[in-house]
Order: sequence, then C-alpha cells, then structure tokens
Amino acid sequence: MAKITTATLLKMKQQGEKITMLTAYDASFAKLFADSGVETLLVGDSLGMVLQGQPDTLPVTVEQIAYHTRCVRAGAPQAFIIADMPFMSYATMEQAFANVTPMMQAGANMVKMEGGEFLLPTIKALTERGVPVCGHIGLTPQSVHVFGGFKVQGRDDAAAEHILQQAIALEQAGCQLLVVECIPSLLAERISLALRIPVIGIGAGVVTDGQVLVMHDLLGISSGYIPKFSKNFLQETGDIKKAISKFVADVKSAAFPGPEHSF
Repeated sequence: MAKITTATLLKMKQQGEKITMLTAYDASFAKLFADSGVETLLVGDSLGMVLQGQPDTLPVTVEQIAYHTRCVRAGAPQAFIIADMPFMSYATMEQAFANVTPMMQAGANMVKMEGGEFLLPTIKALTERGVPVCGHIGLTPQSVHVFGGFKVQGRDDAAAEHILQQAIALEQAGCQLLVVECIPSLLAERISLALRIPVIGIGAGVVTDGQVLVMHDLLGISSGYIPKFSKNFLQETGDIKKAISKFVADVKSAAFPGPEHSF
C-alpha cells in the first residue's frame, strides 16, 4: 500500500471513492488491515470497552492510547493512523497541547476529538501548530452520561440543524476529517454534501464518504451485544482475512451499511 495522507483521503472524497476505517490496537491486526486495503486505522478509546472490559470509554488514559498507537504504527507503517484523545484530555487548550504530543510522537497522523463549539479555538490552534484534527459529532461516547445512554442523535429538525452547523464550524476551524456517529442517514447525507473534507460514518447510513467499525464488532467478538449499525463479517465469511476483505469491498461498493444498519 502506498503511504496514505490527508491529501489521499481528500482526493478519494473528490473522486467519489469510499474510505475504509477500522479500529486497531496492536501490530498484528494493524498489518492485516493495511494489507487488506483499509486506508485508515483508528486507535480508539473503544479499547476501554473491548480490551479492558470497562462499561464505557471514560477510564482510558493518554498513555494507553499512545502505547497502542505505537503498536499499530509498527504493524502498519504506510497506513493513516488516527489516535483518539481520551476523556477530559483536551478540556482546555493547554491540556490539548500537552496531550497531543505523546500521540503524534507515537506515530499518529491525526488526533480525534469529540465535541462541537467549545473545541473550535483548540482545533484552530492545533492545526496552526501542525497537528491535524479529526472531529467527532452526533453520538459522542465520552458524553454518554449527558445523553443518558447510547442514543441516536439529531432525530428532530432542530437537533439535526444544530449538528449540521457543528459540522460546518468544525471544518472552518481546521478539521481535516469528521466522524459522524448514530445519526439519521438523511442528516449524514446533508453533512457529507455540505463539507469539503471527508465525512466518515458509523451508524450514519451509506451516504457518507466512508465507514468505520470497531474491529471486535466486525468480527463478532465484542462482549455484550453487536450494535444495530454493525455487521458480523466473520460469521458471513468464516475467515478473518476474508471478513476484512469483504468489509472493504462492501464499503467500496456501497453494499454496506444497508438499510438494516441505518437510522
């Protein structure tokens, strides 16, 4: 695989080619995903749930994400790697400056932050200082206690308009990528058309510029339940390599996600 950059991803959006993204936490799976054609790897704070057995993502630390980022980079030297900024690691601009450093030094190409208006000055300051930022709106798991659980966001007109305006503001502040999670497909389509930057969906329908899944959900090995927006590709193929290849092919052809995975 040729080295993937922000310019690669932007060109893919412009040419209408879907972008694939999976969470990765170690070198072995990172290599498998990259060799299978997955362009972007997310070292997600989801590791708190799928690796550590926590009930949510809140206990994950900066040091843990940096450690796993280093592992993923070792396995996938050409991949585009995004490191999640953990809960309350970017509550102030000073915290963000301090905490992005170990992420980028560990091999991340970009950091991901959840939230809207309060983040805009921080995103602008980081991008001015050479740190690419991925935004994340809709259902933001670090705010699970505010939302009262893992619930679909943007269902009514006012909430949908607010999320759309958040997306536009994040791009204007300097975000070069945006993840939208658990929002209605029609809203995801509006956002994808409104933004120049690539929009990656999870539980946001097939109309976004790409798709991301937690690897454990894709392989059907998550403890607990498989979310509505996910699919057990391993059950369908019976082989891990084939499951990853099927995910890539189905995203590229817009066969996944289907209506049954969307809101």
